[in-house]
Amino acid sequence: MNNRQTQLNSINRLLNIMDDLRAGCPWDKKQTFESLRHLTIEETYELGDAILDNDLLEIKKELGDLLLHIVFYAKIGSESEAFDIGDVAESISEKLIHRHPHIYGNVDAADEETVKANWEQLKLKEGKKSVLEGVPKSLPALVKASRIQDKVRAVGFDWEEPHQVLDKVVEELNELRVELKNANKDTIEAEFGDVLFSMINYARFIGVNPEDALERTNKKFIKRFQYLEQKAKELGKKLSEMTLAEMDVYWEESKKR
Repeated sequence: MNNRQTQLNSINRLLNIMDDLRAGCPWDKKQTFESLRHLTIEETYELGDAILDNDLLEIKKELGDLLLHIVFYAKIGSESEAFDIGDVAESISEKLIHRHPHIYGNVDAADEETVKANWEQLKLKEGKKSVLEGVPKSLPALVKASRIQDKVRAVGFDWEEPHQVLDKVVEELNELRVELKNANKDTIEAEFGDVLFSMINYARFIGVNPEDALERTNKKFIKRFQYLEQKAKELGKKLSEMTLAEMDVYWEESKKR
């Protein structure tokens, strides 16, 4: 591992490279906050994939890509004298100190839940009107639901026991069954949303990240389905030409692998 001075030298090198690119590269010259936004989102998802794969080398690479974006945004900000990378670092440092009074002050916080509760209370004191203001509107719905539940839990709005949440899941499923019989698309969608929301809530109670759990299942399904496709290819068949019974043989085989 590099010492602190070597790390700072590497950051300084990146800042100098960013200056060169912004001054001399036709593509880099054209970029704005808006043009970089979708690329930053893409890089964040790529980092997420690397984390789920537990690929440390890839995590390092993707962190580099994200760091480049942060430096890029700061460079653009400095050109209008709005802020620079130092202002960005100073701002987050001040926020961290202010929101960790149990480290930098005289507040006691013996566990994670107390820290979260203090964090949300401090944000309200800073002028936020709702604890839910910190949930980005553009988050994917599943992630947003999880963040909403985390936020309200931090101020005491929560179930007491996991079995209560599971009972709620069952209740929502029963309500969905009723609406399925009524065949009203709008109410079916609403009840289906309630089922998903309650499932995400239950995941939190049993210590499961719902986004990670679903992505894990996605990856598992992809691997199994691609195994099925490979077997069909070896047989000289298209999947559409195989019966479900034939496909199921190789599906079960893929599960054993």
